[in-house]
Amino acid sequence: MPDTTDKTAIHLPGRVLGIAIPGPLRDLFDYLPSRQPPRHGWQVGLRVRVEFGRRQLVGVIAELRSDSSFPIDKLKPVSEVIDDEPLPADWLWICQFTARYYQHSLGDTFAQAMPSLLRQGRALEARTRERWTLTDKGRATEPASLGRATRQIALLELLAQHRHGLVHSAITAQGFTRQQLETLRGRGYIESREEPVTGATPEQANKGVLAEPGLALNDEQGRALSRLHEGLNRFSPTLLEGVTGSGKTEVYLQLIEAVLDRGGQALVLVPEIGLTPQTLERFRRRFRVPQVMLHSGVSDGERLDGFESARSGRARIVIGTRSAIFTPMARLGVIIVDEEHDGSFKQQDGLRYHARDLALVRGKQEGIPVVLGSATPSLESLRHAREGRFTHLHLHQRAGRSQPARLHPVDLRGRMTLGGLSTQSLEAIEKRLAQGDQVLVFINRRGFAPTLTCHACGWIAECDNCDARMTLHRHPPQLTCHHCERTRPLPDACPACGSGDVRPQGAGTERTEELLGEKFPDVPVLRIDRDSTQRKDAMSEALAVIRRGEPCLLVGTQMLAKGHHFPHVTLVVVVNADSGLYAADFRALEQSAQLLVQVAGRAGRAERPGEVLIQTRHPEDPNLLTLIQAGYPQLAGELLEERRIAQLPPFSHLALLRAEATDQQQVEQWLLKVGGALRQHLEAANLKVDCLGPVPAPMERRQNRYHAQLLLRCAKRGPLHEAAAWLVTLCEQDRDARRLRWSLDVDPIGMA
Repeated sequence: MPDTTDKTAIHLPGRVLGIAIPGPLRDLFDYLPSRQPPRHGWQVGLRVRVEFGRRQLVGVIAELRSDSSFPIDKLKPVSEVIDDEPLPADWLWICQFTARYYQHSLGDTFAQAMPSLLRQGRALEARTRERWTLTDKGRATEPASLGRATRQIALLELLAQHRHGLVHSAITAQGFTRQQLETLRGRGYIESREEPVTGATPEQANKGVLAEPGLALNDEQGRALSRLHEGLNRFSPTLLEGVTGSGKTEVYLQLIEAVLDRGGQALVLVPEIGLTPQTLERFRRRFRVPQVMLHSGVSDGERLDGFESARSGRARIVIGTRSAIFTPMARLGVIIVDEEHDGSFKQQDGLRYHARDLALVRGKQEGIPVVLGSATPSLESLRHAREGRFTHLHLHQRAGRSQPARLHPVDLRGRMTLGGLSTQSLEAIEKRLAQGDQVLVFINRRGFAPTLTCHACGWIAECDNCDARMTLHRHPPQLTCHHCERTRPLPDACPACGSGDVRPQGAGTERTEELLGEKFPDVPVLRIDRDSTQRKDAMSEALAVIRRGEPCLLVGTQMLAKGHHFPHVTLVVVVNADSGLYAADFRALEQSAQLLVQVAGRAGRAERPGEVLIQTRHPEDPNLLTLIQAGYPQLAGELLEERRIAQLPPFSHLALLRAEATDQQQVEQWLLKVGGALRQHLEAANLKVDCLGPVPAPMERRQNRYHAQLLLRCAKRGPLHEAAAWLVTLCEQDRDARRLRWSLDVDPIGMA
């Protein structure tokens, strides 16, 4: 943890400030202190404004030095000190760890981890709102005594109805004006005070933590909660493995209640923005404490408010996506990572951190429990749990009377499909709708069809910029590449042979939606994918229709597979289960199995039994049969053994050097050069690290740039990180590296 004790505040002549500046370079930049020191002296963690080239940038003091490698008289002083107090110590520590572990620039890590308004130099202080209340004189005054001042009378009567007063916006929403308020204030009838936007309201104060009581727990939930209570005073990593619908969220809520009762705060991480509002709604119903939501969809002002209120301790619960792991917390008491297996917790560009892993690191640093929850745990977490490094808790039974859904393979071999659906699946859908139930059709391909093809010559619509086929969309009608977002109009005839026999190939969400709309015209068809939910509130509107419980058809991608509670869905149809079972990535089978189990868990969550139809052209696949007959734990155990034999994660650790350029040969030659230098270094330093490649990326050409990669593998983290640090330094100093783009991904979850 950075040293922010008083000794760092001693002002010495010639003191040099090592400033972390946003950008790719990992070096700190030396500056001199300004003539006017900060109120409490120079400290690590203060934001300063500095002249950098022709720009003024906001940086963070990362080191206090007595000298510099540059002549002192050549150094510039900082232009401005922004803060009186340094940024929070827990925030500084997790940022510094992240930069070190992921071999990333500290300045860029700071910039990524703070709200954008702080990057721009905004003060770290709470926004406030004005609250108006009656004075003693106002309470004793009969409104009729104001004579003909009808609006003032009405305003007094309004405030008299609210013992704790009303905020200014609530008053003006009733048609009252600032002038009317000031008139009553001038006569001594009312008064105002400023309060933080995110602070506890007077209604919340002194009323306890709970707004409504918790639900009764079954025996499994009760035992799990008791075990979690035992670890509240220390770092205790726990894997809570519970089948879908087993009531993991209720366990989280009651654990958080215990933390709040102790005066602590809770940080809850969820994988998707779409899950955050419904999670927040449930938390707000349960708890009478200030809560904030942090994700990429909130405004800059809201993000800064949330950051500050968590730092100050006013916000007792923080719910957010992966970036929320960097939120400073005054009294952090527990971290919960829901759906911990989800790949969305891994940032895939820039600072390539994994929020779940950082949650564990932060929990250990803070000495607090970390709960990882999932129905389909990652193999990394499973290994830790099975080898005793994590406490492993199980919830085998669904909450209430619901039963696990029955899984049935549907053999597509030699059978026609309509909109991706077999006759058997369509008949099952019709039957469930007739019973008044809801049906979910899962197809992990957005658009109308995966591609467009000519049945005369075999032409396929391919992207000019990528090694990928273009997806056919109907709304609007066009071909789109989902890798580079290039679009082009639909051809009237085949560009290769001129034939008019150009047809969609395969099915996407739009095509399945269209077919179901034609087959079941009296039933609403709701499509939920990235395209249909771009409009604000589109997702919440669709979920509101679903919650009404009336018969409807849901068509969607993996957005529907995560965390949603659909009590009226009794049938799930998985349109194409084969797409993930035979992919090249060694994690593909694990991820596909997790997705199948998660989407299957949407069925039969109430009293009515659920059924899952898995459409496949490989019904005898041993992995699929294991998943259907024995469940995810059995399959995960077999995959762990395969990984152990092959020495793949979690039994080894990886780092992936990616490079790209417009010239294919340039990428290959550069990776050959740095790979050769790395191998020489590994041999000289006696580091037991494998250097594999270079090889082309699984999709070699994307956005008209050629991609290749070099893989580092080691059984232990230490040697891998030593090799990775050496490699990054080499790349930063290499002149040829400036002619292309490169990045290092520590602990990659995908090889693309």
